[in-house]
Amino acid sequence: MYTLQRFLTMDTEVAKITELQQKIALYEDMKAYEQLYGLLFDRLHRFSNAFVKSNEAGEEIVSDVFIKLWQIRTQLADIRNLKVYLYTITRNFSYNYLTRHYKKVVLSLDDADPDALVALDDPETLCISADLVEKVKVAIRQLPPQCRIIFQLVREEGLQYKEVAEVLHVSPLTVRNQVAIATRKIAAMLPPIIAPTSIRSSAS
Repeated sequence: MYTLQRFLTMDTEVAKITELQQKIALYEDMKAYEQLYGLLFDRLHRFSNAFVKSNEAGEEIVSDVFIKLWQIRTQLADIRNLKVYLYTITRNFSYNYLTRHYKKVVLSLDDADPDALVALDDPETLCISADLVEKVKVAIRQLPPQCRIIFQLVREEGLQYKEVAEVLHVSPLTVRNQVAIATRKIAAMLPPIIAPTSIRSSAS
């Protein structure tokens, strides 16, 4: 179940990121840059780590992402959705890392680490018990890698279907179908009253 509080939190975060983006772009505000770093670093690191399967490499990659962000700070006002932009750069940098370190590597979402993306740490928000949160985590871990990544970006990051499609270079229809698969499988492990039978309507 996705509560109104969850929706408001997502909307508030979008507004906060936009505010920080403007401060960095217009005033080269280092404090705003540090706040943006603190807001998104852990999630971008988790996303990168799903591909590179290394905490240390993931940290370096996301650090490079933020270095890149500061280097292009005067151009940030032209970026429509900074959060999607940062996820896209993180994905590209992660793939570049794999290409450099593993020759002729075949890059695929199906190679993603099952555990790196499971970060359901808000039972209070979901109004469910710790035991049920663990069941949700188990259900998410059992999803196919592409399905799991897509579900996490929609569920945890609040990205819209078209935004996830842009980040992962897949079609919006693929995103919609994978979210449907994920919610059905997770719902099967939960009591009907809290089963995630739908994703917020704005996701489409």
